[in-house]
Amino acid sequence: MNTTATVILIVVIVVVLAAAAVFAGRPMLRRRHLQARFGPEYDRAVEQYGDRREAERNLVERERRHSELTLKPLDPAAREKYATEWTAVQERFVDAPDDAVQEADELITRLMRERGYPTGAHDKRMELLSVEHGHTLEHYRKAHEIARRSEAGEAETEDLRQAMIHHRALFDDLLGQPYRPRHGGTAPNSADSTDSPHATHDGHTDQWQAAPGEANSPRLDVSKPEQR
Repeated sequence: MNTTATVILIVVIVVVLAAAAVFAGRPMLRRRHLQARFGPEYDRAVEQYGDRREAERNLVERERRHSELTLKPLDPAAREKYATEWTAVQERFVDAPDDAVQEADELITRLMRERGYPTGAHDKRMELLSVEHGHTLEHYRKAHEIARRSEAGEAETEDLRQAMIHHRALFDDLLGQPYRPRHGGTAPNSADSTDSPHATHDGHTDQWQAAPGEANSPRLDVSKPEQR
């Protein structure tokens, strides 16, 4: 074999090996991308489907459908309006906690709609929200469940307080106030880990942590959840 043929063969082998390395690395790159984008929702999907590759195919499909949405940020006036409405809802909690939780759920649904998210079937809504709000979606899932229990008369006052705390996480995220866990990490796995920084365990009030446009005032604390 002459020198030219040898060089060509070496180049071909290098190209083939490089292509193989790229091909082999693509699944890992995709996995890292999905884990970073979906946060705790990635692990939830893996658990749900029982197969990592099937879960990743589902997450990629969520991204595709999400890319077809026409999402828009809120202008300052709209953000102020929603912040004011949230203040009214949380003030209502003191006298009518069941009604306040339902109103918080409805307020978030309206906020989703204004941002451009579909608000039809709950499971489809959750899938699309998970693409950009994966780190707060577990809060919304728990709040929505408590709201359903409230409708059936099965939720106690502390459950409802926790629902408001959970609702607040996604509300801020949608409003444009990204949820940042106090100690890093992802959304908690149980309502028990969402005590606000100023709340006492017996449900007594302390100081409300205001949303944009709110004035601080002492009332029932249903502020942002604290990550532990």
